[in-house]
Amino acid sequence: MERLKGKNVLITGASSGIGQAVAVRFAKEGANIAINYYRGAEGAEATRQQAAAARQSEGRQVVMQADVSDETQVKAMFDSFINEFGSIDVLINNAGIQKPSHSHEMSTADFDRILGVNLRGPFLCAREALGYFLKQGRGGAIINNSSVHEIIPKPKYLSYSITKGGLENLTRTLALEYAGQGIRVNSVAPGAIVTPINLAWINDEKARAGVESHIPMGRAGASEEIAAVFAFLASDEASYITGQTIFACGGLTLFPEFRSAWASGE
Repeated sequence: MERLKGKNVLITGASSGIGQAVAVRFAKEGANIAINYYRGAEGAEATRQQAAAARQSEGRQVVMQADVSDETQVKAMFDSFINEFGSIDVLINNAGIQKPSHSHEMSTADFDRILGVNLRGPFLCAREALGYFLKQGRGGAIINNSSVHEIIPKPKYLSYSITKGGLENLTRTLALEYAGQGIRVNSVAPGAIVTPINLAWINDEKARAGVESHIPMGRAGASEEIAAVFAFLASDEASYITGQTIFACGGLTLFPEFRSAWASGE
């Protein structure tokens, strides 16, 4: 099935993890894709090769380097994208970083860097995409990679949690503002997913068991499962969905500690 055949898609932070899986899935669905990365050219090239191998029909895959927190680089990336593909149909704001720190010890530099990539970046990219969508006059779709931590506090990751909470409102605000122009804006909020950003617990048997004990479905998710949600939201099958966050988290947002009715004394 090629639900995205012929669509031109820009995916930020696509050199590994969920971004890489999204690129491969979108290529399989028939899209032409640009694979953005900041560091890790080898990973971006690996993504391109995997995406090319996944295609069922002709299409293009290109690699574009840019720091999404830098306005000049973002503008240059979109110029390159339009020069390459002629138009844009879908933006995937996936790039994101995190760094643990007790909040009272967090440096301003780390705080600003995480906000820059995780929140300023999606704004800058969305602003550019919206401008092209409006010029093209045929709508478009923006899908943001959020997190369960847009609603679940994450101690020692204050800046990360702030960006994901802000991303929810960015999604809803843009969705409302541009719904009349046929532009849809949604988010996907993964839970505990097996990706490089989570290596601290993935390869530690005890730590992983602790993480998975909080997930009602009893396991961490795969990046391919998250990519499938992105593909749905980018397709015409989601044509009446906008301003929503889809939580793909194995039930992590269902207050799993209440699986037993301890609060009711039963």
